[in-house]
Amino acid sequence: MPVFSRLTDIVTCNLSSILAAADDPRTVLAEVIFEMEQGIAGAQRSMKTAADNEGRIRTEIDELRRQTVYWTDKAREHLAASDEQQARLDLMRKHEVENLIAGLEIQLKAATSTREHLTTTYHALESRLADARRRMATIESPSGVAGDEVRSSTSVTAFSEARPATQDIDIELAALRKELEGG
Repeated sequence: MPVFSRLTDIVTCNLSSILAAADDPRTVLAEVIFEMEQGIAGAQRSMKTAADNEGRIRTEIDELRRQTVYWTDKAREHLAASDEQQARLDLMRKHEVENLIAGLEIQLKAATSTREHLTTTYHALESRLADARRRMATIESPSGVAGDEVRSSTSVTAFSEARPATQDIDIELAALRKELEGG
């Protein structure tokens, strides 16, 4: 039976409580890790879909913006040719396109927000999985404390999974150094 019913359950779970209540913590932890891995795979698919949707909307907005320039140019041409009626129709089309852009910009904001939320959730899932793997390494260690080799491989795995945040960490570390240096 699954331990988690939603991705947010993984993020908000108290792993210590789950393991304390388990008759066989190793088996429960193995199941938890499996479910977390499945959740991360699903989150990756959702992030990709959200990014694709965001990109599709951006592309459509860009095309529509080109159309507004086109209709403005056509109106200018018709006006220069003393065809005010056609210039008026061209400007009406331009305004229709601008209305479409306004609606798509609202959709773009929602798509961007969704992508950002999914990305944040994904990173939280990665952190929880790294924690669960560290705990599994501790359980599997004969002394109950993860050895350097296990700790090292787990740290490498956790580090490689959290790589997108590395740049943010570097920036934050540089800011802290600057702060400590008094500048």
